[in-house]
Amino acid sequence: MNIAFIIDPIASLDPTHDSTVAIMEAAHQRGHQVWITTVDLLTVQTGEAWATLTPVTFDPVVLVEGRWQAPDPWYQLGTAQFQPLTAMAAVFMRKDPPVTIPYLYVTQILDLIDPAKTLVVNNPRGLQAANEKLYALNFPTAIPETIVTAAKAVILDFVAQQGAAVLKPLAGKAGEGILFLEKGDRNLNSLIEISTQWGKLPVMLQQYLPAASEGDKRIILLNGEAIGAVNRIPTGADFRGNMAVGGRVASTVITEREQEICELVAPRLREDGLYFVGLDVIGGYLTEVNVTSPTGIREIDRLHGLSLGQQVIEWLETARS
Repeated sequence: MNIAFIIDPIASLDPTHDSTVAIMEAAHQRGHQVWITTVDLLTVQTGEAWATLTPVTFDPVVLVEGRWQAPDPWYQLGTAQFQPLTAMAAVFMRKDPPVTIPYLYVTQILDLIDPAKTLVVNNPRGLQAANEKLYALNFPTAIPETIVTAAKAVILDFVAQQGAAVLKPLAGKAGEGILFLEKGDRNLNSLIEISTQWGKLPVMLQQYLPAASEGDKRIILLNGEAIGAVNRIPTGADFRGNMAVGGRVASTVITEREQEICELVAPRLREDGLYFVGLDVIGGYLTEVNVTSPTGIREIDRLHGLSLGQQVIEWLETARS
């Protein structure tokens, strides 16, 4: 099969960490032709989505003393070609967030692809509908106490009721801009004003879960089925467990409660065409649903002796057969 990946510039990717590389590497190892492009190289002509696509091959990472090591160079590029995206069996939209207006324009371009010819992962309309913070509100029995507002008075009241809360920008990624708010903090008003741009921008407030100190679990779902998980544990003085801000990763298991959450969200994910998803769970509560470019594959594979990239491509092969 020909499989295209819309990515950030390949030279900026970390082959020992990025899930996108793990999936591309698996596709190459299974005999498929991998093509890459970036959002600025997409075009619409005669009502169809086209792209300048570059073929790429890989020298895979290897596990040495418990750590992934990549050869240098770890990829080789061929000659770019301008092609309709319907020439691909599948297109993976793996541009990292944040979801900006230009990002949404790209999903609208991808929406022109005939689904009978090419599978887009994740579905463009699903990406448009599923803000990674707000989407969790569709599952009220699974989430902690949560509000979304731009009103300072409402936020102050919520913090007063809870004693402590976590504020999340709706367009944030990798833990960026997440704040711990506590009743009595002399900076509280200013933190709220800055985060909401003085009442113009809504934010999410969630009840602070003390279990966060024990880890923020990332569960990878493939077509609604849980295929692996990793625990991200805060280190030092930072309350966030995100790997991007220095969280330590550890092996873990999916608990009965977490499996219930997966089964709860799975039908909606399938309905929206959200095939590859990362759920964030703290203390038995769903906190986020990551759909744009969820990561964690390399860490799960390393800690649990798996190959989730291979599972993703095996699923794709079945879906396109």
